Amino acid sequence: MKIRYIAISALALACSTFFADARQNQAVVDLARFTAPANKPVAPENYSYLPDGTALRMSADGRAIVRVDLKTGKDGDVLLDLGHTRENTIADMDGYTVSPNGEQILVWRETRQIYRRSFEARYYVYEVRSRLLRPLSAGHAFVQSPVFSPDSRMVAFVAGNNIYIKKLDYDTEVAVTTDGERNSVINGVPDWTYEEEFTTTCSMAWAPDALTLSYLRYDESDVPMYSFPLYEGFCDPRTEYALYPGAYSYKYPVAGAVNSRVSLHSYDVETRKIKDIEIKAPGIEYIPRIGYGDTPERLVVATLNRDQNRFEVFSVNPKSTVVKSIYVEESKAWIAPETYEQLHLGKTGMVVMSSRSGFSQLYEYAYTGTQLRRITAGDYDVTAYYGADAKGNHYYQVAAPTPMDRTVRRVDSKGKEQTLSPASGTASAEFTPAMDMMVMCHSAVDKAPEYKLMTSAGASVRTIEDNSSYAAQYASLPVKEFFEMTTDGGEKLNGYVIKPAGMQAGRKYPVIMSQYSGPGSQSVLNRWSVDWEQYYATQGYVVVCVDGRGTGGRGRAFSDVVYKRLGHYETIDQLAAARYAASLPYADGSRIGIYGWSYGGYEALMCASADGCPYAAAVAVAPVTDWRYYDTVYAERYMLTPQQNADGYAASAPLGRATRLACPLLIMSGTADDNVHMFNTMQYVSALQCAGMLCDMFIFPNMNHSINGCDARAVVYAKMLDFFNSKLK
Repeated sequence: MKIRYIAISALALACSTFFADARQNQAVVDLARFTAPANKPVAPENYSYLPDGTALRMSADGRAIVRVDLKTGKDGDVLLDLGHTRENTIADMDGYTVSPNGEQILVWRETRQIYRRSFEARYYVYEVRSRLLRPLSAGHAFVQSPVFSPDSRMVAFVAGNNIYIKKLDYDTEVAVTTDGERNSVINGVPDWTYEEEFTTTCSMAWAPDALTLSYLRYDESDVPMYSFPLYEGFCDPRTEYALYPGAYSYKYPVAGAVNSRVSLHSYDVETRKIKDIEIKAPGIEYIPRIGYGDTPERLVVATLNRDQNRFEVFSVNPKSTVVKSIYVEESKAWIAPETYEQLHLGKTGMVVMSSRSGFSQLYEYAYTGTQLRRITAGDYDVTAYYGADAKGNHYYQVAAPTPMDRTVRRVDSKGKEQTLSPASGTASAEFTPAMDMMVMCHSAVDKAPEYKLMTSAGASVRTIEDNSSYAAQYASLPVKEFFEMTTDGGEKLNGYVIKPAGMQAGRKYPVIMSQYSGPGSQSVLNRWSVDWEQYYATQGYVVVCVDGRGTGGRGRAFSDVVYKRLGHYETIDQLAAARYAASLPYADGSRIGIYGWSYGGYEALMCASADGCPYAAAVAVAPVTDWRYYDTVYAERYMLTPQQNADGYAASAPLGRATRLACPLLIMSGTADDNVHMFNTMQYVSALQCAGMLCDMFIFPNMNHSINGCDARAVVYAKMLDFFNSKLK
């Protein structure tokens, strides 16, 4: 009888486990349509343009490029048909670039991702008139970042960390550099840190007369090496590691370590000589941008010091190597990244996005350094600059009428401003080269993205995509509701709440706090978004998100408070947000969880180990656990180096307060995360183990920082849901 009882109990346990596993598997299936890529609304193709303004698009099967009548949306003649090429044939293409004169098309296929933005691929040059299709390079199957010369007669590209120039007229190839070597010297394309933190994939610039190619060289030989293991896995299996794991190694400078030594050079196409250009100004550590201004004698070089609080722009003559400073901006905290990311070089001068007034605004300068005009003025942040038309109208995006909105505006030469998009919500625009027409994308918290073709004066021409059928799939879901809360310290913070589907009066529900919290970021925006949050609301959760101090869209005073002490004010504000959530009549203050990914994962750990921690559970995905483990550019932008700010680094590290973890924790990471290394997670878990403390841990083999592919994103949120269900319900 006793034995039979044990057997029945074991069977009951097995059935319970089976049903639990079945529910978890169903959650993965259900979450798939709420997470990338299935949750993405329809977006029209990105148009490219011929010199006469004719729009082009690639066919859905990647086998043709066709002309498009923008005003009607109807396809016209086929410019390239891969079924009718001469000399070579290829099955399809991943993308294309049109030459400046419109007579050649650079197409690529077999794309191989390198880092977040960079890739290499097989490139081919297509001659429109002759229909000839030839490999870009005879000696290099895969190349990076090809750039047409302004006269369309040459293409500069990078292979094996060296720069080459393909002369299309003669079908010849010339090596510009020969010293490139993996994990040592890179010519013409950025190293990992520059690509990730300065958002660039190409470090070459052609002079307007096509006689000079200027480029940056990165000497990373002294940068410390970082390695992580690679496994066979089952998502895109790496069969070469079927029995023994492999490894990926690359140069990654952590905070305080040696950076790549970056240098500026120019190559004379006719003489094939390289000139080294020395900028003798003291303190220059980074060159995030280079580009030509109005003449071949004016190479514009944007620089930063290591502390990233001094931005200086130089005008360089590549032939004489004469260098002149034309713009300087200094900050008491950090130079906002958009200052160099949005630097616009025009025919008559440059447009600078500066936050020296306390808000990000646009200024126009002559290449001599003289300020010509202040383009925008207001107590709001300009968040994107699109360019100017022939009449002197400037087009841009602003965080207005509230910091949660994004509207598209233009201002004329007399300073008269006009809003071109709807008055609220989130709008962005893609302009034609002549700046006479644009594709406007607009969404709101209760409105799926709508794409319209409009004139640059704001008149609607046609609706390209309204996403009505897409939105209908999610019509029954709860909608975000915005609120403003005031902390005990008097800070007014923006937030949103998603209430449980079918909420019952008088019932109190568990709460999940969702946040990112990183400097300059914004999660609380009046825009369309369908993600795990809406699905969790169907599972009986209240989801609350609050943007604390340090986040963007509200000027520099609001963001700069976190300088040199990351995690301090963010944590204070998230704890205040949890108290606000607990005060909601339908929320159970004893069942509040917190979640975050990347910087959000870091902040989740900070909150879960804070004094007075109000959380019953925490989930951290790909978290930074000590800023000493993260890269130089990002960590030092906000913290300076560990040598300069030792106390700040110590106080800001979740690792140093791991033993104060006050609630159950689930931590997840990808083993091939080249951004926030899994080392962060392993160190944190090790600290818990040594203190005799427990946490749940879930690892994604061969996955990067985004943890995507093979429905892995749905698995992340299904695992998180299972964890919160066990701790909050």
